[in-house]
Amino acid sequence: MTAGELLLVVAGVLCSIGFAALVVVLMRVLDALRDVRRELDDLRAETTPLIQELQDTTDEARATVNEARADLERFDRVLGSAEAIGDAVGNTVARTSFSAPMIKAAGFARGTSRTIARLRGAPRTPAIGPVAIDAIEAGDAHPTDRRRRRRA
Repeated sequence: MTAGELLLVVAGVLCSIGFAALVVVLMRVLDALRDVRRELDDLRAETTPLIQELQDTTDEARATVNEARADLERFDRVLGSAEAIGDAVGNTVARTSFSAPMIKAAGFARGTSRTIARLRGAPRTPAIGPVAIDAIEAGDAHPTDRRRRRRA
């Protein structure tokens, strides 16, 4: 056997060993792919109901949000109506309260009460007068206290 033939035999053996190793590696890869496919099928079987449940829950949440939005819009309309009614009633009450006949009636009532007080002999006490102004400028808390001191 010559060196060339020996080299061919060694190369053939090495190629056969390499080919056998490659076959073993490919068999392992094929087994791993089968395991991955099996796990993927199990995962699909488990997740499909979960995804369906998630979709159902999302649809329910969407329906609840739409219902709440409709309720809010209804409430907004009711609130707008209540504000309009309140404004209308408030304006009517204010107009009635501050109209000329009401002011005249209030003035007549005040004048009548002052007249009755004068007839009874009670002294007239203005809401704010010179004594009250003097007391305010002097810093007294009660202007009637100063008036009482002057009378005494």
